[in-house]
Parts: sequence; structure tokens; C-alpha cells
Amino acid sequence: MRKRDQWLAAPIGAGLTTALLALAGCGAEDSGSAGNGEPVVMGMTDKVVATDPAAGYDPGSWLLFNNVFQSLLSFPKGGTAPEPEAARSCGFTDSASKVYRCTLKDGLTFSNGHALTSKDVKFSIDRTRRIKDPGGPAVMFSALDKVETPDAKTVVFRLKTPDATFPMKIASGAGSIVDHASYSANRLRTDGKAVGSGVYTLKEYGQRQARFAVNASYKGPAKVKNSGMTVKFFDARDKLKRAVQSGSVDVAYRGLSMKDLSALNNASLHDQHGTQVVEGASAEVMHLVFNMKDPVAGKLGVRKAIAYLLDRSTLVRDVYRHTAVPLYSIVPAGITGHNTAFFNAYGDRPQPGKAADALRSAGLQGKVPLTLWATPDRFGPGTVPAFQEIAQQLNSSGLFDARVRTVDTKEYDKGVTDGRFGVYVKGWVPDYPDPDNFTQPFFGKDSVLANHYDSPRISGRLLPQTADETDRGATKTAFREVQDIVAKDLPVIPIWQGKQYAVARDGISGLEWTLDSSTVFRFWEISKATEA
Repeated sequence: MRKRDQWLAAPIGAGLTTALLALAGCGAEDSGSAGNGEPVVMGMTDKVVATDPAAGYDPGSWLLFNNVFQSLLSFPKGGTAPEPEAARSCGFTDSASKVYRCTLKDGLTFSNGHALTSKDVKFSIDRTRRIKDPGGPAVMFSALDKVETPDAKTVVFRLKTPDATFPMKIASGAGSIVDHASYSANRLRTDGKAVGSGVYTLKEYGQRQARFAVNASYKGPAKVKNSGMTVKFFDARDKLKRAVQSGSVDVAYRGLSMKDLSALNNASLHDQHGTQVVEGASAEVMHLVFNMKDPVAGKLGVRKAIAYLLDRSTLVRDVYRHTAVPLYSIVPAGITGHNTAFFNAYGDRPQPGKAADALRSAGLQGKVPLTLWATPDRFGPGTVPAFQEIAQQLNSSGLFDARVRTVDTKEYDKGVTDGRFGVYVKGWVPDYPDPDNFTQPFFGKDSVLANHYDSPRISGRLLPQTADETDRGATKTAFREVQDIVAKDLPVIPIWQGKQYAVARDGISGLEWTLDSSTVFRFWEISKATEA
């Protein structure tokens, strides 16, 4: 299951800058701390699906990758432009954004003592592409032609097509570097172990917990503020809530219900049970998607009517308890080029008169029958209640006879692929904080929406135009036009943009640096006060 198809993850960000043309370190060959302070115990309902970076493309697995493995680049805390990690410097060497060159730092080693060289970088990326696991991140390297290693410290990436976001892709979990001597070039590692050069080593991995120790040989910018991390996996949200309230875990992340988060956030000091709710930024989004070949949803008048009737403010208040905010564009707030195209076109409150006019323009009389399809086990616990609220809003207008149908994830995916659903849900957690990741996968070639929408202007002109622009601020005009076209054509309707939360015991600090706009949950920033 792909990371970006999950729920409750991170990023809000401003995108790349011209610094990517000459990305360089500060010159210091920094080395990480050996760790200090108390060990920290965290709980979550997500599972770590894979310990092998060629297989994992889910939030739990990337949490492991970002802490156990190094990439050439990484996202600094509070930032969205990649900076050197295992690399000393990286940058495009051509004006077309098709040749990307990195130079490694001196003295890098894996946790098993093996030297980390350019051979390992090439091996890791080529391995992910060769294995091409259906649940893995190989799709992120579709623009890559080949990887070259002129010497032990130099890596050159040659791209088939311009891709100014390539630095962000190798800074993500997909760019994790593995030891070529410890991994098969053609098969996934399935023993639950990991050999990396990151801030932590994986000491234990099982069904109930994973245990991480500080990697004394780590060489990079991270400074470790604890002496180790244990992550416990819970199979129910109420169990996770009780664990953090009782103190059996120090931090609860990913999995508390919206109701519990709201209650804890608004509780008195006594009723908080010694906990604090920490809120962070997120660019997780949810959309209504329309099958453009469906006999009902395929009519523009029907889609316009729905856009005029959707009351996002009521939905995020009553269903999400303000753990999300209304979203009025396909590019979320905080991402380069964001606008409010849907607010401008359809307003922020229901307009039944305009909705009725839209249906009449489509030649429809009487109540329009409509089925909204959702799955309860992929896009978060609020998905089905949210769709029920949307159906109620449509029915309250007297213009629709809407109902909600739910199926499990496997049947849902097949129904979307087979075109059996007219209206359905899509949740999205971005791989990197750039407008490209909210547009290219949806409206470019091989759209993940599978809704038969194509805009030649978007896919043939605007998206290619942005692909080779390393100054991401210069892409604003093009991405704003994309958003305006989508608001006019209505292949999707954006519903909400999420927030990111963790609940921590008193004495825990540093979570604000793990819930930022980069999508990286940094174990090393979390500290626990020593008990008196």
C-alpha cells in the first residue's frame, strides 16, 4: 500500500529554491551525537510494513527508513528544501535539469562497519528499480535513466526527462542507502533486519514492537537527544489512548481518534492525565473523485451542483472536530502556488439555487440518484462519516438522492480500476512538499485517480513546463492555472487538508521538530526529562 495513499502524515512547505542548482554543505564533516538522555517509548496504530527500503511505501515503514538509513540529502527540521546528509554537496550540472551530481562525505560507514561509497548509492537505487515491488517506491524514479559512479565518492544521476523535484525524491525514504554486501540485488530482505548508516540501528522488529538504538558511527547533521527509541504497535485506537494516559508509552502518534484528540486538547489539566497535545503542519488532503465516463457523475452539471452544495466548514467541525481545515484547491495551503480556485468559483456555503441551475443545464429533472463509494480502512476513521455527512448535505438540498456504499480496500481498489464507481474518495499524503506531487500523479500520465480525465493543457503543456524549473517559486503561475482548470472541469473536488498530531506525556519535548512540513518523523529530536 503506497505511502501517499495513507492517512495522517505530514508536509506543508514552500518547495525548492534556486539553491538546488548548487546545493552544498557547510564544509564541516559533522558527526552525530552518540545519544544522551532517557530512552523514549512511542505508540502508534500504524504498522511497519517493511524494513527493506525497496518494499516500503507506507508511513510506518518510512518512519523506520528515515531513522535507520541515510539518503544523499535530507530535509532539515522546519525546512522543505533538501540539504546534504550523506552527501557533501549535490546539484544539477546542466540547465535542463537532467543531470544531477552528488559528492559523498568522507569516512561514511554502515552500522556493520562497512564503508559507504558511491557503489552503495547506485546499488540501492538500481535495486529498488529492478525489484520494482508493487508496494514499493520504484515509481518515484520513473524519470531516471541511469546512475553512474565515476569514482568512490561521486554519483551521477542521468534523467530521461527534466525533473527539478528529483532532489526531493532522493531526500525521501525512497533514497535510503543500503549496504550492497548485505542485501540481494534482486530480492527483498525478509528477515526483519536492516543495515544502514542513519542515526539509529534497528535492534528488534516484531509484531508488537520495534526497538532502535543510537548508531555511534553515524556521521551527519542530526544531534541525538535521547538514548534510544522503542515503538509499540497497537491494534486499536482506544488501547493507544489508554497507554499514553497511563504512562506505558511516552508518545502516542498516528492512530488516536479525532474525538479523543479533541477531548484531550480541550480537557482540564486534571482530565488530561498528565498529557499534552502537540499539533503540527500537514499537507494530507482528501478529494471527491468523479469518473468522467459515468452516466451521472460524468455530467458537468452534476459535478457543479455538488460543488455548490458542499459545506466543508460543517464537515470539518462535526466529523473531524477541527483536526482538519476546509480545502478549496488541489494544491494545499502552504505549498508553492496554492490558490483558492474552488472558493472563488463555488463559494464556501451551500448555494442550492445555483446547484439547481447547474442540474437543469445538464437536462436533469427531479432528484438525481448518486452513490458515494468509500473504504473504511485506508483513508482514516473519519472517511465514512465524512461521506455520510456529504450525502446528507446533498440530500438536504432536495436535489439529490445520495447514499454511501463501503467496501474493503481490495474491492475498493478493483472497483476504482474497473471504473465501476461514479463518485469515490481519494486521500493523499505527499511524498515531498512540492505542488508537483499534488498535480502530476493526478492529472499527468498514468493518473492514480483512474477517472478518465485528461486536460491537454495540463498534461501536455503546464506540467512539463514546471518539470525543469529548479526555482520552484517560478512555477507559481503555471500551477495556479492548473488549479483554475481543475476547478472549472471538476474531475475532483477537494474537501479538507489535515493537521498532524501527537499526544505526549509531560516531560517529553522536541515533538514540534517531528511534526513539521517535511514528512520526516525525527526520533533524534525527541527528549524525555529525567525523573527526579
